[in-house]
Amino acid sequence: MTERVVIAAYDPEWPSIFLELGTSLRKALGDAALRIDHIGSTAVPGLDAKPIIDIQISVASFDPLDALRIPIEGLGFVFRADNPELTKRYFREKPGKRRTHIHVRRSGTWAEQFALLFRDYMRAHDEDAKRYAEVKHRLAAQYGEDRHGYTEAKSPFLWEVMAKADRWSQETGWAPGLSDA
Repeated sequence: MTERVVIAAYDPEWPSIFLELGTSLRKALGDAALRIDHIGSTAVPGLDAKPIIDIQISVASFDPLDALRIPIEGLGFVFRADNPELTKRYFREKPGKRRTHIHVRRSGTWAEQFALLFRDYMRAHDEDAKRYAEVKHRLAAQYGEDRHGYTEAKSPFLWEVMAKADRWSQETGWAPGLSDA
């Protein structure tokens, strides 16, 4: 059965949930993780979101994969070898556990920087964050159980925001801050 797309009101516990997970990941991975960051909508204060904690782990290399896979699996996450995105290695929660997506990306890549810039831009621009919440609520109602359709339908808004975020990054000299964990 396909799970319905649900957008929840911002939960002030999301940062604490991330911090607990991020701290555990830091202990398990040590220096193999160059950064561990809370990304996605749950990382933006006040932003309604699917109640899924997204974590990005930045690494120098995906190889050897077991150096990453074994410690992350040891914390109760499942490696998703079927992930079609070649720019990341992807882990999910075990069935019945709190929804968590772990995105392992190579440090300095476009995909890694995209997630950090989008998060930081949304944190600094309340009006765009409010618009994003409206878009997500509307699309969740429209797409219901079609998660892929929901995700695809958000793309025009995301690219509009990223054009603004790119200009903002150049005007402010944006660079990612310190790692969140």
